[in-house]
Amino acid sequence: MAIEKWLAVTSVALFTMFAGEMISVYNFMNTVPEDAVVAQGFEPDPKLIQFVSIGVAPAGILAAVAFIMSRNYGSKQIGILIIVGGIILLVGNIISYSMIDSIRDSYLTDAVKYLPILFTILSAPVMAFGVSLILKRKKRPKKEFF
Repeated sequence: MAIEKWLAVTSVALFTMFAGEMISVYNFMNTVPEDAVVAQGFEPDPKLIQFVSIGVAPAGILAAVAFIMSRNYGSKQIGILIIVGGIILLVGNIISYSMIDSIRDSYLTDAVKYLPILFTILSAPVMAFGVSLILKRKKRPKKEFF
């Protein structure tokens, strides 16, 4: 397997990790009792910034590098992996956004409200780049007759 395929696989894993982190922190904000010791010092903004910096940012960079490495010849496998990463990002953020209504006002900040929307929108270009790799035709080598 070429390096760009491994980069695409790693980006899918990081997209999955980011979606899981977002769902888990939104679930935590929904289910933790207000008088719990854990909830007294919890602020969601630093956690969300941490999840973006260790999850979706490297995943996007790895998907972009895999795309750049294979854009000249196209690859169905890499394109499908990039599309799967975009779908995982989309579904994870839709689930996170659906949990916003039941979050307490003390946890409801701008980052909590707008990050799922931002990454839901950003999943569309990720999937579009994957589709462009699938549709790319391989160049035929020139035949040398002499």
